[in-house]
Amino acid sequence: MASSLQNAIQFFQELGLFDVVLPFILVFALVYAVLEKTMILGKDQISGRDVGNKNLNAAISFVIAMLVIASSQIVGVINEALPNLVLLMVVSLMFLLLLGIFLGTGEFNFADKHKTVNGFIMVIMFLGVVLVFLAAIRDPKGRTWLDYLWRFIIEQWSGTVFSSILIFIVVIVAILYITRGPSKEDIKKKEESG
Repeated sequence: MASSLQNAIQFFQELGLFDVVLPFILVFALVYAVLEKTMILGKDQISGRDVGNKNLNAAISFVIAMLVIASSQIVGVINEALPNLVLLMVVSLMFLLLLGIFLGTGEFNFADKHKTVNGFIMVIMFLGVVLVFLAAIRDPKGRTWLDYLWRFIIEQWSGTVFSSILIFIVVIVAILYITRGPSKEDIKKKEESG
Protein backbone atom coordinates (compact mmCIF):
# COMPACT_ATOMS: atom_id res chain seq x y z
CA MET A 1 0.00 0.00 0.00
CA ALA A 2 1.35 3.41 -1.02
CA SER A 3 1.82 6.01 1.66
CA SER A 4 0.64 9.62 1.38
CA LEU A 5 4.19 10.77 0.74
CA GLN A 6 4.63 8.24 -2.08
CA ASN A 7 1.36 9.46 -3.59
CA ALA A 8 2.56 13.06 -3.36
CA ILE A 9 5.85 12.17 -5.08
CA GLN A 10 3.89 10.33 -7.78
CA PHE A 11 1.65 13.39 -8.22
CA PHE A 12 4.66 15.69 -8.58
CA GLN A 13 6.21 13.29 -11.08
CA GLU A 14 3.04 13.27 -13.19
CA LEU A 15 2.87 17.06 -12.91
CA GLY A 16 6.35 17.31 -14.45
CA LEU A 17 8.26 18.58 -11.44
CA PHE A 18 11.20 16.21 -12.01
CA ASP A 19 11.28 16.48 -15.81
CA VAL A 20 10.62 20.20 -16.25
CA VAL A 21 10.65 22.37 -13.13
CA LEU A 22 13.66 21.04 -11.22
CA PRO A 23 15.98 20.72 -14.27
CA PHE A 24 14.93 24.24 -15.31
CA ILE A 25 15.74 25.68 -11.87
CA LEU A 26 19.06 23.80 -11.71
CA VAL A 27 20.28 24.93 -15.15
CA PHE A 28 19.01 28.48 -14.64
CA ALA A 29 20.77 28.78 -11.26
CA LEU A 30 24.05 27.31 -12.52
CA VAL A 31 24.21 29.45 -15.67
CA TYR A 32 23.17 32.58 -13.78
CA ALA A 33 25.82 31.97 -11.11
CA VAL A 34 28.56 31.49 -13.71
CA LEU A 35 27.49 34.62 -15.60
CA GLU A 36 27.37 36.66 -12.38
CA LYS A 37 30.77 35.39 -11.27
CA THR A 38 32.57 35.89 -14.59
CA MET A 39 30.75 39.10 -15.65
CA ILE A 40 31.38 38.17 -19.30
CA LEU A 41 28.20 39.96 -20.43
CA GLY A 42 29.21 43.24 -18.87
CA LYS A 43 29.06 44.80 -15.44
CA ASP A 44 27.27 47.58 -13.61
CA GLN A 45 28.46 49.86 -10.82
CA ILE A 46 26.28 49.57 -7.72
CA SER A 47 27.39 51.32 -4.51
CA GLY A 48 30.90 51.70 -5.89
CA ARG A 49 31.50 48.03 -6.68
CA ASP A 50 31.26 45.97 -9.85
CA VAL A 51 28.34 43.57 -10.21
CA GLY A 52 27.21 41.51 -13.16
CA ASN A 53 24.57 42.78 -15.57
CA LYS A 54 21.69 41.07 -13.77
CA ASN A 55 18.98 41.62 -16.39
CA LEU A 56 21.06 40.28 -19.27
CA ASN A 57 22.41 37.40 -17.15
CA ALA A 58 18.87 36.43 -16.13
CA ALA A 59 17.61 36.56 -19.73
CA ILE A 60 20.46 34.41 -21.07
CA SER A 61 20.08 31.95 -18.19
CA PHE A 62 16.35 31.71 -18.81
CA VAL A 63 16.82 30.98 -22.53
CA ILE A 64 19.51 28.35 -21.90
CA ALA A 65 17.40 26.64 -19.21
CA MET A 66 14.37 26.59 -21.53
CA LEU A 67 16.46 25.08 -24.34
CA VAL A 68 17.75 22.41 -21.99
CA ILE A 69 14.32 21.32 -20.78
CA ALA A 70 13.08 21.29 -24.39
CA SER A 71 15.46 18.39 -25.02
CA SER A 72 14.15 15.31 -23.25
CA GLN A 73 17.47 13.53 -23.84
CA ILE A 74 19.43 16.17 -21.88
CA VAL A 75 16.87 16.13 -19.08
CA GLY A 76 17.13 12.33 -18.99
CA VAL A 77 20.92 12.56 -18.64
CA ILE A 78 20.55 15.10 -15.82
CA ASN A 79 17.95 12.97 -14.02
CA GLU A 80 20.07 9.84 -14.34
CA ALA A 81 23.48 11.36 -13.56
CA LEU A 82 22.73 13.62 -10.59
CA PRO A 83 21.66 10.88 -8.13
CA ASN A 84 24.89 9.01 -8.91
CA LEU A 85 26.94 12.18 -8.39
CA VAL A 86 25.24 12.68 -5.03
CA LEU A 87 26.19 9.09 -4.20
CA LEU A 88 29.84 9.96 -4.95
CA MET A 89 29.56 12.96 -2.64
CA VAL A 90 28.11 10.79 0.14
CA VAL A 91 30.94 8.26 -0.30
CA SER A 92 33.49 11.11 -0.09
CA LEU A 93 31.84 12.48 3.05
CA MET A 94 31.82 9.04 4.71
CA PHE A 95 35.51 8.62 3.84
CA LEU A 96 36.33 11.96 5.47
CA LEU A 97 34.23 11.07 8.52
CA LEU A 98 36.13 7.82 8.93
CA LEU A 99 39.45 9.64 8.62
CA GLY A 100 38.27 12.16 11.21
CA ILE A 101 37.62 9.35 13.68
CA PHE A 102 41.24 8.19 13.59
CA LEU A 103 42.92 11.60 13.51
CA GLY A 104 43.36 13.94 16.44
CA THR A 105 40.98 16.62 17.56
CA GLY A 106 40.96 20.07 16.00
CA GLU A 107 40.21 21.40 12.56
CA PHE A 108 40.49 18.67 9.96
CA ASN A 109 42.25 19.94 6.83
CA PHE A 110 42.96 16.87 4.74
CA ALA A 111 43.92 18.80 1.59
CA ASP A 112 46.81 20.65 3.24
CA LYS A 113 48.20 17.82 5.33
CA HIS A 114 47.99 15.03 2.74
CA LYS A 115 48.41 16.67 -0.66
CA THR A 116 49.41 13.54 -2.57
CA VAL A 117 46.55 11.42 -1.26
CA ASN A 118 44.14 14.33 -1.77
CA GLY A 119 45.28 14.69 -5.39
CA PHE A 120 44.85 10.95 -5.94
CA ILE A 121 41.34 11.05 -4.48
CA MET A 122 40.48 14.06 -6.66
CA VAL A 123 41.60 12.15 -9.78
CA ILE A 124 39.48 9.14 -8.74
CA MET A 125 36.46 11.38 -8.12
CA PHE A 126 36.94 13.09 -11.49
CA LEU A 127 37.05 9.69 -13.18
CA GLY A 128 33.93 8.72 -11.23
CA VAL A 129 32.10 11.82 -12.49
CA VAL A 130 33.17 11.08 -16.08
CA LEU A 131 32.00 7.46 -15.74
CA VAL A 132 28.65 8.58 -14.27
CA PHE A 133 28.00 10.80 -17.26
CA LEU A 134 29.22 8.17 -19.73
CA ALA A 135 26.75 5.75 -18.15
CA ALA A 136 23.92 8.30 -18.38
CA ILE A 137 24.29 9.32 -22.04
CA ARG A 138 22.50 6.90 -24.35
CA ASP A 139 22.32 6.47 -28.12
CA PRO A 140 18.99 5.90 -29.92
CA LYS A 141 19.35 2.13 -29.40
CA GLY A 142 19.57 2.57 -25.64
CA ARG A 143 23.27 1.71 -25.27
CA THR A 144 25.38 3.99 -23.11
CA TRP A 145 28.65 5.58 -24.04
CA LEU A 146 30.18 3.58 -21.19
CA ASP A 147 29.12 0.38 -22.99
CA TYR A 148 30.98 1.51 -26.11
CA LEU A 149 34.06 2.52 -24.11
CA TRP A 150 34.08 -0.80 -22.23
CA ARG A 151 33.75 -2.79 -25.47
CA PHE A 152 36.58 -0.75 -27.04
CA ILE A 153 38.87 -1.45 -24.06
CA ILE A 154 38.07 -5.18 -24.11
CA GLU A 155 38.65 -5.45 -27.86
CA GLN A 156 41.85 -3.37 -27.83
CA TRP A 157 43.33 -4.74 -24.58
CA SER A 158 46.14 -6.58 -26.32
CA GLY A 159 46.21 -4.28 -29.34
CA THR A 160 48.61 -1.58 -30.37
CA VAL A 161 46.39 1.32 -29.28
CA PHE A 162 46.12 0.25 -25.64
CA SER A 163 49.84 -0.61 -25.44
CA SER A 164 50.73 2.81 -26.87
CA ILE A 165 48.48 4.59 -24.38
CA LEU A 166 49.98 2.62 -21.48
CA ILE A 167 53.56 3.42 -22.58
CA PHE A 168 52.60 7.08 -23.03
CA ILE A 169 51.20 7.25 -19.47
CA VAL A 170 54.29 5.55 -18.01
CA VAL A 171 56.61 7.97 -19.84
CA ILE A 172 54.63 11.03 -18.68
CA VAL A 173 54.64 9.82 -15.07
CA ALA A 174 58.38 9.11 -15.24
CA ILE A 175 59.10 12.57 -16.67
CA LEU A 176 56.99 14.26 -13.99
CA TYR A 177 58.71 12.25 -11.25
CA ILE A 178 62.21 12.97 -12.52
CA THR A 179 61.72 16.68 -13.19
CA ARG A 180 59.84 17.61 -10.03
CA GLY A 181 61.60 20.06 -7.76
CA PRO A 182 62.00 19.89 -4.02
CA SER A 183 58.85 20.45 -2.00
CA LYS A 184 58.34 23.52 0.19
CA GLU A 185 58.79 21.38 3.30
CA ASP A 186 62.18 20.11 2.04
CA ILE A 187 63.35 23.67 1.33
CA LYS A 188 62.14 24.86 4.74
CA LYS A 189 63.93 21.96 6.50
CA LYS A 190 67.20 22.73 4.66
CA GLU A 191 66.98 26.40 5.60
CA GLU A 192 66.31 25.58 9.25
CA SER A 193 69.13 23.02 9.49
CA GLY A 194 71.66 24.87 7.34
